[in-house]
Amino acid sequence: MFPFRGLLGGQKALVTGASSGIGRAVALALAEAGADVVVNFIGSSEAADEVVSAIQTIGSKAIPILADVSQEAQVQTMFKRAIEEFGTVDILVNNAGIQSNAPVDGMTIGQWNSVIATNLTGQFLCAREAIREFKRRGVVSTVSVSAGKIICISSVHEAIPWAGHVNYAASKGGVMLLMKSIAQEVAALKIRVNSICPGAIRTPMNESAWENREAYNALMPLIPYKRIGEPEEIGRLAAFLASDYADYITGTSVYVDGGMMLYPGFESGG
Repeated sequence: MFPFRGLLGGQKALVTGASSGIGRAVALALAEAGADVVVNFIGSSEAADEVVSAIQTIGSKAIPILADVSQEAQVQTMFKRAIEEFGTVDILVNNAGIQSNAPVDGMTIGQWNSVIATNLTGQFLCAREAIREFKRRGVVSTVSVSAGKIICISSVHEAIPWAGHVNYAASKGGVMLLMKSIAQEVAALKIRVNSICPGAIRTPMNESAWENREAYNALMPLIPYKRIGEPEEIGRLAAFLASDYADYITGTSVYVDGGMMLYPGFESGG
């Protein structure tokens, strides 16, 4: 049973990178909670169309919008179309992200720039457009007590160093202070900004870490709770954070990691 059914009725959400993995699960959870959803994607439209169809089956409205979140003009066009179609945007979930891994001395400037551009600059560009719309519209009390909500999908690696992934870790560390700084700036306007920080989640991006029993077992020493997380667990938290039940939560990173942030290497005394 979905615990937040109807909580987001009448609200309009935009989820970036919503055609697979965590983004897909978040889009479906927001729809289950009653929101209409813009399904942002890049690349082939087939997966995005499937998410749109699933949302429509739930009973909410959905549209797919192709846009590269690292490109300012494409982000602005995406928000313009979303507002034309749905009237406004109440919820932004900044989910789009990529990895391009290499040892630091072998990492190209292209690998660095592409990850920072999508994972960090993309979140800034989308947040900026969302806040412009939230400020234009203000609070509509019949819809929400907030003028708008932004949920940044970060990672445990906003805090945990990750050798071989310095571009990714740097991007997520940047997301943490981007989120907190924006939250501080706009709180008085009744705009809430928070981050969800997943640990190991069963998504295509990290399939190599769980695709077989050997890989799965090798991952378990990092997770005190001894299981991998599911995308739907991120989706349910996003629905809660977007709801008025979370109205006094802003500027916060919420870790969903089975205890990965508990430094499991020290569980036997170090």
